Amino acid sequence: MSEPRSIGPVTARRLLFTEPIDLAAGVTLPQWELVYETYGALNAEKSNAILICHALSGHHHVAGHYADEPKNVGWWDNMIGPGKPIDTDRFFVVGVNNLGGCHGSTGPSSPNPATGEPWGADFPVVTVGDWIKAQARLADALGIEQWAAVVGGSLGGMQALQWTIDLPERVRHALVIAAAPKLTAENIAFNDVARQAILTDPDFHGGHFYRYGTRPARGLRLARMLGHITYLSDDQMAEKFGRKRRPSAGSYGFGVEFEVESYLRYQGDKFAGWFDANTYLLMTKALDYFDPAEPFGGDLAAALAGATAKFLVLSFTTDWRFSPARSREIVNALVKNKHAVSYAEIASQHGHDSFLMDDRYYHAVMAAYLRNVGT
Repeated sequence: MSEPRSIGPVTARRLLFTEPIDLAAGVTLPQWELVYETYGALNAEKSNAILICHALSGHHHVAGHYADEPKNVGWWDNMIGPGKPIDTDRFFVVGVNNLGGCHGSTGPSSPNPATGEPWGADFPVVTVGDWIKAQARLADALGIEQWAAVVGGSLGGMQALQWTIDLPERVRHALVIAAAPKLTAENIAFNDVARQAILTDPDFHGGHFYRYGTRPARGLRLARMLGHITYLSDDQMAEKFGRKRRPSAGSYGFGVEFEVESYLRYQGDKFAGWFDANTYLLMTKALDYFDPAEPFGGDLAAALAGATAKFLVLSFTTDWRFSPARSREIVNALVKNKHAVSYAEIASQHGHDSFLMDDRYYHAVMAAYLRNVGT
């Protein structure tokens, strides 16, 4: 394997689909767009393609950087590139911004063809199954009949799992990282509180804030602060912040005194400055609705019975949002079907965000598995 290095400058691409797509919510989009990026070269057999599925706040810019924005580095750049675990010297890697997103793909901020105004709250709720449909159309457009692998963490891992159920013949390997077969009641509750922060912001205007030239920054800020707490581990927060106070802190008041408070406000403000509130609502609802076992009477093994892919399932010890026990549910269902599955539970202090980190052992497991994925 070559020494890991950067992909370098990359370019986002946009593809217009004029064939309608029927969504689970009962709505048909007559035409729609996806924004995507590709890295590496597609071989003559078109057999070396890997799809990267993004999580709640992710997007198509997965690796490399933009020529005019050298600091705008892809969210999984430590994982993807020449000589990296997802090696672009071997694989043709595709990153896509899902329907409902806010990074160029058709979503709530896009023009509604019926009105010419942004969709806003009128944009239909989308599901993980809808994304698989759309991603399959993108694969068709790129001439890819079968993915060598579909890879994702968190909500991205759920998409990888859904691929093996909905279109089993089109994926050879599924890498399901820091995911779960469905959300717990606690996770749905977290999502609902986050949504309520947005929905009750006076600047939300029923989801049509675009026409008022404003945005529900306060609600989105609070939603992100809540979410960010759940992505971290208690040990990590204790080590990074403890009970440290800011040098300028006063006392016996309600200002920002503790370092952890300052950090959360910074993260919330930064997120509210670039993410779309309606997209946040859609992505959390897609998480809530995800339950591939539901059509099979709640039997996950039955849902996965028709899968033909080989699987790598990874979890992280301090991830309490999608705990290792949830990954083991997926593994047990696969074993029950005698499917080929590898599993690793990785020691990490970074909580749910561990799947984004440059962890030596985690990357070694990914690289070892992918070396055995034929192209």
